[in-house]
Amino acid sequence: MRHRHGPRKLNITDGAHRRAMMRHIGCALIRCEQITTTLPRAKELRRFIEPLITLGKTPSVHNRRLAMSRLQERQSAAKLFDDLGVRFGARPGGYVRIIKKGFRKGDNAPMALVEFVEKAPETAEPPKSAKPVKSAKSAKNAKAAKSAKSAKSAKAAKAAKPSKDAKSGESEESGGAKASGAETKTEDSGAKELQQSGDKQ
Repeated sequence: MRHRHGPRKLNITDGAHRRAMMRHIGCALIRCEQITTTLPRAKELRRFIEPLITLGKTPSVHNRRLAMSRLQERQSAAKLFDDLGVRFGARPGGYVRIIKKGFRKGDNAPMALVEFVEKAPETAEPPKSAKPVKSAKSAKNAKAAKSAKSAKSAKAAKAAKPSKDAKSGESEESGGAKASGAETKTEDSGAKELQQSGDKQ
């Protein structure tokens, strides 16, 4: 007799609530490919998710509608057929691994890690020698920064060098000083001549 072999109640009396919870956990596992939950939920999740991956191996319209009705999330249903169905195409079953993680602090509930057996292939990294492509905005910003730097350097150079007017003023002052010095010399020589002539007389 097949008594008491139905799905786990998980301490949730409402069937709609239980189905919604399994749908939510299943979509999270498809998106993240690794989740942590309680051990009874993990064992029940395996019964929910593995038939969906088997559906994902044959991407027909009917199977897509079945998966969409059970997951009710477009992105997860698309990944189920485009990625997971292709990844597990040669595997006849056993797509999910459950690893016990001890007991939860507080209520001492048994915890488990749920993940897919085969991980997604890592994307190849771009070569290091390749230079990043600069956008138009970054080029404009670089040009503006260069022009601002050149303007600042030009201002600093002008401030460091004396102007032409200052130079001409300095030359005029020096010329005037020389002329005044010459006048004073001539006056002194004239005064000496007068003194000499008076002495002779």
